[in-house]
Amino acid sequence: MKNLNRYGYFFIAPFWLVFLVFSIYPVALTFYYSFTNYTGSGEAQLVGLANYKRLLTDTYFVEAFFNTWKIWGVNFALQMGLALILAMIFSDMRIKLKGIAFFRSIFYLPNLITISSVALLFGILLDWQHGSLNMMLMKLGIISDPINWLNEPTSAQLSVSLILTWMWFGHSFIVVMAGVSGISKDYYEAALIDGANRWQTFSKITIPLLKPILLYIMITSLIGGLQLFDLPMLLTDGIGSPDGSLNTMVLYLYNQAFKYNNYGYAAAVAYGLFVITLIFSAFIFKGMYGKERKQPRQV
Repeated sequence: MKNLNRYGYFFIAPFWLVFLVFSIYPVALTFYYSFTNYTGSGEAQLVGLANYKRLLTDTYFVEAFFNTWKIWGVNFALQMGLALILAMIFSDMRIKLKGIAFFRSIFYLPNLITISSVALLFGILLDWQHGSLNMMLMKLGIISDPINWLNEPTSAQLSVSLILTWMWFGHSFIVVMAGVSGISKDYYEAALIDGANRWQTFSKITIPLLKPILLYIMITSLIGGLQLFDLPMLLTDGIGSPDGSLNTMVLYLYNQAFKYNNYGYAAAVAYGLFVITLIFSAFIFKGMYGKERKQPRQV
């Protein structure tokens, strides 16, 4: 039997080979390059911690950091707020809505559209000369002159946040509803009998029992939000305009590596982003589970 068990290594060898070549090796090589001045050609010379020292004092990276947080923060607040409000409505035993599966499908559809198509669609809708949004607002008399939505820093960041909310709200809603469906109806029936209103039922039953689901959504949304790249890249042709307001951390990393050939510094930015994500993920986890109720002492 021991000889037969050895054949199992041959079955797992392809996975480990691919994992080492395409996952472990690039991560390790990037870590090595972060201590060099590699420019994409020639030999990489070690520079010690120079790239990381530059990262700590780089005003452009700090600006990209805050840009990323602004865009993700608005997006996350909107999509989670909408998901929780609809979850409260759909889980209310007093309303008993029908066709919830249909609404789930409709809400999730934007998540199936490729980001390039989304960027093209909203680029046309938000065009300040011939965009459908400006034309509709002007016909309704809300505005008198067309607005260049992607040419002002505040409106550009808000536009990207709303687009991301439109794309990812359905995903958050489905995950929240999956968590709600796992909560026993006995709790809601007991609350209904005790005369609890909708807000009391939602805040005292649904939210506490959804804590693991909310933690999952927050962590995954944080990781995806801090890696925001494709939409600002496509909407601004990779330059992060206007005035660098859409220059996110990953877009800054991309330009440093593939536009300015600063591969060594770009590798340091990548590991800086990893540390930032790790720290804030730990803060979120600590904030949700750090203050557990103390067990009463037994006499």
